[in-house]
Amino acid sequence: MTIKMNHSKKQAVTEFMLSRRSVLIKNMVEPGPNADELETILTIATRVPDHRKLEPWRLFVIQGDERREFGERLAAVKAQKEDITNIQINIEKDCFMRAPLVIAVIASPVEHKTPEVEQILSAGAVCQNINIAATSLGYASQWVTGWSCLDPAAQQAIGLDHKEFIAGYLYIGSSDEQPQDRQRPELKDVVTYWKAE
Repeated sequence: MTIKMNHSKKQAVTEFMLSRRSVLIKNMVEPGPNADELETILTIATRVPDHRKLEPWRLFVIQGDERREFGERLAAVKAQKEDITNIQINIEKDCFMRAPLVIAVIASPVEHKTPEVEQILSAGAVCQNINIAATSLGYASQWVTGWSCLDPAAQQAIGLDHKEFIAGYLYIGSSDEQPQDRQRPELKDVVTYWKAE
């Protein structure tokens, strides 16, 4: 089956994918997506490969004053685990205030004949779809991780099941930055054309 798309659309999608680039969180400002744009981002986020339709992921939308509450909750966990200064605690508290919108993608694999690794890769696809959707709407985005993603105490503090973890935080906002492309791998270094012996 061939997907029907006119030449100009194909060219636009190809150019977009060739130029998509993350923007550093420190360069993001208000405004973030409005309610309709957010719904579009979330809809695109969930249109990913998902073997046997398990939906082995879920999303936390963190915006407004809830960004600070989320950060404070995780900062309290870190302060209990580590000997950190007040300055470091405040940095943790403000972590999610750096962009107007943060979406936490929760990997939520289930016991199933579909291998867990496929389920986790599906969660990774959700993260990248959010990046692509946000950029296509004209927003800056960056997919990051951090200590809280795999920390059991942090996971418990934000209500995750013991089998769940954070696949990534997607920070989204506005930016005037025109990010320069970073060095990409030479295809000859990472691509092999398989030939049977």
